[in-house]
Amino acid sequence: MAGVSEVLSSTIARIQPLDAEAVAAAETAQAGLVKPAGSLGVLEALSAQLAGIARACPPPVPAKPAVGVFAGDHGVLAQGVTPWPSDITFVMCNVFQAGGAAINVLSRAAGASVTVVDMGVAGPYAEGTGPGAELVSKKVRPATSDLAKGAAMSRDEAIQALEAGIAVADQLVDGGADLLVTGDMGIGNTTPSAALIAALTGTAADVVTGRGTGIDDETLALKTGIVASAVERIAEGADAIDVLAEVGGFEHAGIAGFVLGGAARGVPVVLDGVIAGSAALVAQGIAPTAIDYCVAGHRSAEPGHRIALEKLALRPLLELDLRLGEGTGAVLATPIVQASARILNEMATLESVMAGGQ
Repeated sequence: MAGVSEVLSSTIARIQPLDAEAVAAAETAQAGLVKPAGSLGVLEALSAQLAGIARACPPPVPAKPAVGVFAGDHGVLAQGVTPWPSDITFVMCNVFQAGGAAINVLSRAAGASVTVVDMGVAGPYAEGTGPGAELVSKKVRPATSDLAKGAAMSRDEAIQALEAGIAVADQLVDGGADLLVTGDMGIGNTTPSAALIAALTGTAADVVTGRGTGIDDETLALKTGIVASAVERIAEGADAIDVLAEVGGFEHAGIAGFVLGGAARGVPVVLDGVIAGSAALVAQGIAPTAIDYCVAGHRSAEPGHRIALEKLALRPLLELDLRLGEGTGAVLATPIVQASARILNEMATLESVMAGGQ
């Protein structure tokens, strides 16, 4: 891809196709387990994907999942697309650090660490570790520009934010993480998510734009109109980074970089809801093979998420009508990812049973 940084280009170059031999070996192994062929459904395909990612069969069982919650504020809030104030983003990041948010509760249940990444929160943060999460500052600037009036960020800022996501993935993997889980926080971020999905899938704004935090009909109409107008500005032939710069958010860019970084390190990435889905579309546009390393944790209640998953060709593991974000649906799916690897590692084979073994 032309017009990218050295960090981004080297990351893209390190993303390799899944190991076909390991995938085939996993599929053969599944057929020989003590069960009818195909009876474990999606778990069988997931185990083969994990084998292809690990380049080994059976694949290792992910033992150290790590959630990256990418946070940012949005200039489009000035248009009234949500009744919630941007201050909530700052407040919730403090709650994450303290350990009292839903993502903290669910991450503790899944044995996952939580890292909060300040990509563009309006409030001032200092790096540090709290009882619930570590806070890492990768702030590009305090909030994007108003996408209703022009580009949300410059191309250089978009690349800076993508590089930040790559750096966080590297930091977590270097620290022992073997499963990356996406999370997000940003009041108003379903508006840029809808715009990204509309632009990158060619879908009409009224199909992909949802109610986010529960807006009324009047606000939904306003939000949909803003998304449609913003997408119309995007020049024909614009690449994924240009689209991201025009209508995305800093947390979207961070998550897209997180996906690219995980894929470059050969580590599976569990995607959360509509924000992660829209960010994954950006990653797909930059490096299509990166999506082979992704698992859709769930399908959210936001309408655009279904469209994004169809474009990504990912089947969600859960569908619980979630629309909170934070990484909640993705971390809930983490034990399923682990279970799929355990099947290949621990389940008896039909051959051993028939021979009198265990």
